[in-house]
Amino acid sequence: MYRKEDTSEEIDLGQLFKLIGNAINTFCNWVYDSLKAIYHLFILCILFLRAHFFKFCLAVILGIGLGGYMDYGRSRIYRSSMIVQPNFNSARQLYSDIEFYSELVKQGENEKLAGVLHIPQSVAKSITDIKIMALINEERKIIKFDEFIKDRDSVTRKSINYEDYLKNFNEIDAEFYEIQIEATASEIAKQCQKVIVASVETNEYFKLQKKVNNDNLAVRDTMTSEQLKEINKLQSFYKEIRVLEAQQSVGATNINLTDNKIEQILEFELFKQIEKLKEEKIEVNIEKANTKNIINIVSGFPDRGKLINDLRFKKIVQMPTLFVVILFLILILPTFNKYLTKYSKSISY
Repeated sequence: MYRKEDTSEEIDLGQLFKLIGNAINTFCNWVYDSLKAIYHLFILCILFLRAHFFKFCLAVILGIGLGGYMDYGRSRIYRSSMIVQPNFNSARQLYSDIEFYSELVKQGENEKLAGVLHIPQSVAKSITDIKIMALINEERKIIKFDEFIKDRDSVTRKSINYEDYLKNFNEIDAEFYEIQIEATASEIAKQCQKVIVASVETNEYFKLQKKVNNDNLAVRDTMTSEQLKEINKLQSFYKEIRVLEAQQSVGATNINLTDNKIEQILEFELFKQIEKLKEEKIEVNIEKANTKNIINIVSGFPDRGKLINDLRFKKIVQMPTLFVVILFLILILPTFNKYLTKYSKSISY
């Protein structure tokens, strides 16, 4: 009986090793066939390039010549960037204004653009693009998510995760934004800076929000200062008590006005409260600085824009690439058509 079981186990192990060997052979054959196919395709590409080498060279030369001529005749483009921090949910209005300016540029309505930006029409004509982008990285998104969760109840916190938050995240929720102006003259952007900011700051709704915020901060500041004064008076009172206790202890009669342990606890609580109020006063001062304007200009437009010199956007690079792609399609289509014809004939219906 034991011999039969041993024989059965040996047969099972033999089949297992056979299956493993077949799987390894299949994988090795697949790798070999894949490498062989890749090598074959590589040789075909080399043969194709060798057969049409001079045609591709001619396409590159013509593309470089035409692209160089187009770059030489084209005006230089300068880019200027400004980083801003909108307050009181004014980012949406800022986006709307920038998109409006951008549409005027695309439609070539230089007269209207000059009117809204308060610049000469000749200057407005030189603007080629205006756009706005949210500046936010993964770390900032996590901070925004934490701020969002803090204001929600425990049930909502459990039902919302970070992935769900990112799906509904909007660029309007960002804190900082970059406004870019591209123009054929390098000093145009600086002339538009005040108008772009003023278009939002003159909005009556945001002016009211700023006034209410300033009033609230003033009240908080006053209350914090008054509380600090009251606590300082209380601290002075406890000091006077300690002095009286010290004087009484020197005399014949020792009178304690309060228990020492209780007094120490009270003084410690007062100290903690003072620290808390000081932190709150610092927070109020920081918030005052951050909300002083409806639009905070973190980094304004420079006096002169930066010349856009990216090779990817130069015609001397784009035109040769375009010519080579077109030539490749023209040469490969007849070969592909012959392959399809041959393949269709080989199919038996």
